[in-house]
Amino acid sequence: MPEPESFRTPACEFRYEPEKVKGSRFIADVAPVQSGEAAEAFVQRIREEFPDACHHCYAWRTGMEGKNNRANDDGEPGGSAGRPILAQLEGHEVTQLVVAVTRYFGGTKLGVGGLMRAYGSAAGQALDRAEIETKIITQAVAFAYPYDCSGPVESVLHGHELSLEDPEYGEEVSGRVLVPRNQVHAFKAELVERTAGRLRFLDD
Repeated sequence: MPEPESFRTPACEFRYEPEKVKGSRFIADVAPVQSGEAAEAFVQRIREEFPDACHHCYAWRTGMEGKNNRANDDGEPGGSAGRPILAQLEGHEVTQLVVAVTRYFGGTKLGVGGLMRAYGSAAGQALDRAEIETKIITQAVAFAYPYDCSGPVESVLHGHELSLEDPEYGEEVSGRVLVPRNQVHAFKAELVERTAGRLRFLDD
């Protein structure tokens, strides 16, 4: 199976509160995160913001393909909250994010089925409204080349709309660029051809 070339993730934090369900409030918070640790820290922040709420159920996905994930029911019946939230993340095909749904109990029990619908719906409606952006997956390519190859190298970089990051100027020029993963092979081949093989890659 080919590796993905991009992934979808929230552009920024977003909060949405749908209509009450039998008196219970469900407040959904969406946030982009880079790791499970960052996701857990975000949930803790929500707990501190709503310390009097009954539950703070959540799910997160990380990694370019969303292979790392976790769902937490936070005291609700097993599988009634975290899993429905995670299902919405998977259904919306988003990753590198966390969704926390805070509940204020309204006095009427919803049952497992009702809870699943309420938590899943709150998460889904928030994701429907959040700004989702597509990010290209890149790979770092580091290389070094003689100064008299600067023209050809800069021409290749310009053609790919890339710029040299962390450049160092010693006996030769060195640095790295972030190349879309699906273009790495062609990019390297073009650099070698344009510099007649005088450029060397530092990550090989």
